[in-house]
Amino acid sequence: MNLCGKYRSLRERAGGRVAEPKYPDVSPVSKVRQCWCSGRTCAHSEEIPMSSVAVVNGQPRDPSSATSKENSQTPGPPPPITPQSQAGPTVTVAQTSQAQTSNPSVPQTNSIAHRDTRRSEIYRYSGPKPLFAAAWANKNDRRFRLAVGSIVEREQGNNVTLIELDEALGSLVERGSFGHEFPPNQIGFIPDLENRYPDLLATSADFLRLWRIHSNNSVTEEAILSSNKSSQFTAPLTNFDWNEVEPRLIGTSSIDTTCTIYDVEAQQAVGLIRPISFSVKTQLIAHDKPVHDIAFSRIFNGKDNFATVGADGSARMFDLRHLEHSTIVYEDPIKLPLMRVAWNKQEHYHLATFAQDSTEVIIIDIRMPCSPLARLKNHNGAVNGLAWAPHSAHHICTASDDAQALIWDLQNMPRPVEDPILAYSAGGEVNQVHWGPAHNNWICICFNKSLEILRV
Repeated sequence: MNLCGKYRSLRERAGGRVAEPKYPDVSPVSKVRQCWCSGRTCAHSEEIPMSSVAVVNGQPRDPSSATSKENSQTPGPPPPITPQSQAGPTVTVAQTSQAQTSNPSVPQTNSIAHRDTRRSEIYRYSGPKPLFAAAWANKNDRRFRLAVGSIVEREQGNNVTLIELDEALGSLVERGSFGHEFPPNQIGFIPDLENRYPDLLATSADFLRLWRIHSNNSVTEEAILSSNKSSQFTAPLTNFDWNEVEPRLIGTSSIDTTCTIYDVEAQQAVGLIRPISFSVKTQLIAHDKPVHDIAFSRIFNGKDNFATVGADGSARMFDLRHLEHSTIVYEDPIKLPLMRVAWNKQEHYHLATFAQDSTEVIIIDIRMPCSPLARLKNHNGAVNGLAWAPHSAHHICTASDDAQALIWDLQNMPRPVEDPILAYSAGGEVNQVHWGPAHNNWICICFNKSLEILRV
């Protein structure tokens, strides 16, 4: 079941259920418990009954505990296996092409300099309901805090939970929770690494809502943002994006073919809780059919340009200063709906998208519109999410119904990108993936009733 973008609970306002899918065996190489732990025995290997694969530039960091599998493009037998421990995790190393083996296989910039061998590489939070939307906190003083929302396909019964890594306990723990009308399809903390703004959280479903998180982890609803002031009913939202350069700006996409840009007034105050006010900066008809996603770009001043994708199969660029026209940067050849769009955080002319029920991700250079720069084709199920590394121009993580999260190295583009450099096999269809903005070595994924953060 491809949950991404379809979101039938909001679009059809009908009841339903989240089926428990059956998954193929995506790790035929090894049946033992595995992790992204660079090949060493770790304390959590018995706690996480998962199957994962770690690939580090064609070589394991600890060859004594690694196994190797043969790649179809690199003939020859695999190297001998020398297991270190029967109970320890296994790292599976995939041979790569010559073009790949000469390049770093994992993001190197701003990496954690001294890895603490006592710290787990995987942390899991399990909730009572299926989970879908998630987000990392964007404040440096709360590095390992996240929010995750449930997906129960009815109006009542959903909630958003604040979780945080308790380093003393070595686990993700719940810090707070609040109810939410309809399941949120997107969650986002205010982009505020310098702690200039209140601790705000945005969610989208029937409306865009802003929530204030207090120091004791209690949460209050501060504003319900709507462009239709004459009616309490609006078209359901499909997604939103918070402008990282100018956090006053939030853009939403909707099934009614429109996008709305809000200007939010939320200044930090000492000893005083100021109410949050907002105004509609602009609203425009962005596509001929429902708009599935919106994402601000950092090109030029980082404030005025954004991209959208929609059910008409196109990806478009807009400039807030010249909204009388847009630029189509990509169109699906058979007009399949495009579901998500994400900008490269470092190479600002590159964006990624994928079509409904597609197993591949399209990389586009907007300077060469409508001609994909690369196609990432290693998934065996419909792609649900993608996230660019915040610190690297060459790395992207994709997630799919095949229960895998894959990390790709794109620095050899436009040469074909054949295989990912890292793969993780989860316990179910991966609904979303997010790369930590304040801690570049961690990603989070959601599947079934679990959220996991993974050290890469």
